[in-house]
Amino acid sequence: MRSAHLLEIKDLSVSFRNVDADGNAYDQPVVQNLSLQIGRGELVALVGESGSGKTVTALSVLKLLPANARLVKGNTLFRGQDISLRSDVGLQAIRGKQISMVFQEPMSALNPLHTIEKQIHEAILLHQALWPDALKKRTSELLTMVGLEALESRLKAYPHELSGGQRQRICIAMALANKPDILIADEPTTALDVTVQAQILTLLKDLQKSLGMGVLLITHDLTLVRRMADRVAIMQKGVLVESGAVAEVFRKPKHPYTKHLLESAPHGKPVMMKGSSAPIAEVTHLTVRFPLAKNFFGMTTRHLDAVNDVTLTLKTGRTLGIVGESGSGKSTLAHAVLRLTESTGSIQFEGTDLRGVNGDALRTLRSRMQIVFQDPFASLNPRLTVRDTVAEGLRAHQADLTPESIEKTVIAALKEVGLDGGLKHRYPHEFSGGQRQRIAIARALVLNPSLLVLDEPTSALDLSTQSDILELLKALQKQRKLSYIFISHDLRVIRSIAHDIVVMKEGKIVESGTNSQIFSKPKTDYTKRLIESALIDAE
Repeated sequence: MRSAHLLEIKDLSVSFRNVDADGNAYDQPVVQNLSLQIGRGELVALVGESGSGKTVTALSVLKLLPANARLVKGNTLFRGQDISLRSDVGLQAIRGKQISMVFQEPMSALNPLHTIEKQIHEAILLHQALWPDALKKRTSELLTMVGLEALESRLKAYPHELSGGQRQRICIAMALANKPDILIADEPTTALDVTVQAQILTLLKDLQKSLGMGVLLITHDLTLVRRMADRVAIMQKGVLVESGAVAEVFRKPKHPYTKHLLESAPHGKPVMMKGSSAPIAEVTHLTVRFPLAKNFFGMTTRHLDAVNDVTLTLKTGRTLGIVGESGSGKSTLAHAVLRLTESTGSIQFEGTDLRGVNGDALRTLRSRMQIVFQDPFASLNPRLTVRDTVAEGLRAHQADLTPESIEKTVIAALKEVGLDGGLKHRYPHEFSGGQRQRIAIARALVLNPSLLVLDEPTSALDLSTQSDILELLKALQKQRKLSYIFISHDLRVIRSIAHDIVVMKEGKIVESGTNSQIFSKPKTDYTKRLIESALIDAE
């Protein structure tokens, strides 16, 4: 029999103080009359579209709401005590020790000025007094726990030197450092490849059993909910519309919105292309090396081959999917193709050798090559409004445009990715993770590029929005003959959009072929393992 609830959220209502175009302040409700309970050893999944209030609900538990948020009413009980009445000082003993949180975007959650070793140690030492040897041992245990044994030799590395998946696992290790009673996990596997997802989810399950830990899992991935959760709560526009046991809700959903979510998943096939097409980009023997150690004279004595002798071709109007585990070199390869990272080898784009192009000529070519980065919060300037963010490329590459033309183009781009043009005066921090990614996509599309590099463009999006973005990308590809390099750890997404696929491991391409070849007849055990991990619930 399950014990009393560890955590209870009672009648929670939260609003944001906003200012309209005329400068008048008003309160916008974001969570309304929400009640939720988490028992000992229970995993409750909180599901809903971006902007539905999931993260605000989680942040309210530890009073981490942004400055413009106002707690209208509601109480949070932990072990029967009302912690919503405590001050920040009073909550310090609970935050990170009894109730811990994994945030959605690891690059913004980690301090860019501190090494990962210092940040892990800080998470431990805030609540435990350990001698250096014990601290080192506990750090090693945490890295092993989240599958980062290899990073023990790189503890002096900074967050920007790690892949997105590695950064997220560091955040998870810090959250688990003090064996909390409640773990709030806000999209904890968003940046992780499918095999590491399985490891992390198994870890969470094991901790639930061994520690009796309760988990609030915020996610848009219904496959994870079906596999992991005991109960599920569905939110829409700040309101809890349905909740119950996972098996019952998935078998007999009652609310129309729940049915809509269950029907939303990456589906369909890549855009049908008629006839053969010429290559738009060709890469030959591409290698990217990162120095790991230098001698007294500054000469590199040890290096990492992040991309090792890669050769591939992308044809006009087609999508090349790049898959592989975190740290396999996917993003590094894409950055090298765009000459954002130093490399050796040959790079041809639209018949031009990029090695021989510099200055203004390279600047002109870059208007034809755009990229959407994995972490939208890190890639958007927090000091620029949405309008200025999207217009930045237009001002840089099309200086003859009038302010009126720029304004019109920006609004059209926002609408194209499903955002209201009236949001143009807001700043990135005022949007959800999914909304920020759509802003990043609008910024990339506004210059009408011929090549678009998409680095995990849907990883931060809920299922229904993910489906909308994929359909948008397909429509744009068909209309404009756009070419995509699509990087993703979600093979369900890759299967729905990529014509050709390369599988990377440790900087090398271990397998390549057409969509049907990779998914119906994978050759390597590594590819088979990726597919099995990703498509457990696929049809």
